[in-house]
Amino acid sequence: MTLWRRWRSRLLLLFAVLGPGFITANVDNDSGGILTYSQAGAQYGYKLLWTIIPITLALIVVQEMCARMGVVTGKGLSDLIREEFGLRITFFMMILLVIVNFGNVMAEFSGIAGSMQLFHVSKYISVPLCAFIVWALVVKGDYKSVEKVFLLASTVYIAYIFAGVLSSPNWHEAIVQTVRVPGRSVWSDRNYVYMTVGIIGTTITPWMQFYLQSSIVEKGIDVRQYKHSRLDVIVGSIFTDVVAWFIIVACAATLYTHGMRNIAEASDAADAMKPLAGQYAFILFAAGLFNASLFAACILPLSTAYTVCEGLGFESGLDKSFKDAKFFYWFYTLLLAMGAAVVLIPNFPLINVIIGSQVLNGILLPVVLIFMLRLVNRPELMGTYTNSRWFNLVAWLTTVIVICLSVVLMWNGLHGAH
Repeated sequence: MTLWRRWRSRLLLLFAVLGPGFITANVDNDSGGILTYSQAGAQYGYKLLWTIIPITLALIVVQEMCARMGVVTGKGLSDLIREEFGLRITFFMMILLVIVNFGNVMAEFSGIAGSMQLFHVSKYISVPLCAFIVWALVVKGDYKSVEKVFLLASTVYIAYIFAGVLSSPNWHEAIVQTVRVPGRSVWSDRNYVYMTVGIIGTTITPWMQFYLQSSIVEKGIDVRQYKHSRLDVIVGSIFTDVVAWFIIVACAATLYTHGMRNIAEASDAADAMKPLAGQYAFILFAAGLFNASLFAACILPLSTAYTVCEGLGFESGLDKSFKDAKFFYWFYTLLLAMGAAVVLIPNFPLINVIIGSQVLNGILLPVVLIFMLRLVNRPELMGTYTNSRWFNLVAWLTTVIVICLSVVLMWNGLHGAH
């Protein structure tokens, strides 16, 4: 009985601290991330599963620094950048971030349209309806109610774990490939290198850092709850990458095994899975894609509105009324409406716009990571909560690797690599 009470109290504590870190990490598995993992499984089977371990470590390191800055300073990341480095730099960063995030918002509504078309629902119905639902949730709700919905949406990613199990993979091969780094021979395959870069490069994006820190500040988490916030980040990072592992496994066991290597959209993977793994796997994969796209369509415009308002000194926050934070809510509404509207335009070159936004993402990410490392190491800002020597070594190494990957992705995007 005592053991049960101990475990129950630990579980209750875990659920109590889940919030910004768990939500932010899970939104990273949006329609673009699901497409990348599906392509990895379809094209190379289990051979890219080894990337999941470094992905998880990189995500924990970067997100932990953001969470720590939020709880210690009580300020959002764009707020700190404006105060420490000036308005001019912040303004140009905001412009880049808005362009990048707008491309991502369009990608999410494209994911909503594709997933619902699998259930024979026209995009002219699903996209406007979902845009309105998302808008109403954020504008009419307060932070606590919105966070509960986001946490619920995060748990729906379990659908991909079930889809992976139902696909009947080769578990031994999957586990071996997860812990074994490939030999030299595979690196001569340019597409394998590009796919490796794509998987790792989709892990850390600029919007994630801004959203995580802003939501920690709005939730009112202070330095006394730092350990809980760190646990939130770690649990979120591990959970989201377990989901990514199962997406790759599901596509490896079905699409790769049956020679179906060409996945242009995330919805293609779900559609192709239907005759191979059965109706239930198809429904779980398609429902997971819809949830991921809808979830990210909520978060990305919200993250952008937070970041711009903090950077330019406007009032922001879900606990503020429309009257008190007009710019915040109108800007959020505009991003949402335009992102949904573009997807409905016939023959719009959506893929080119999304690729262009990813190139800009590659330009912006190194700048954000360097600013973060400079801020988190300032004793006058962080007090005794600056990085330790070893953490700095890991953090800078992670940053350099992510920057190199971003440059490669940006180069491939500009030169049309496939």
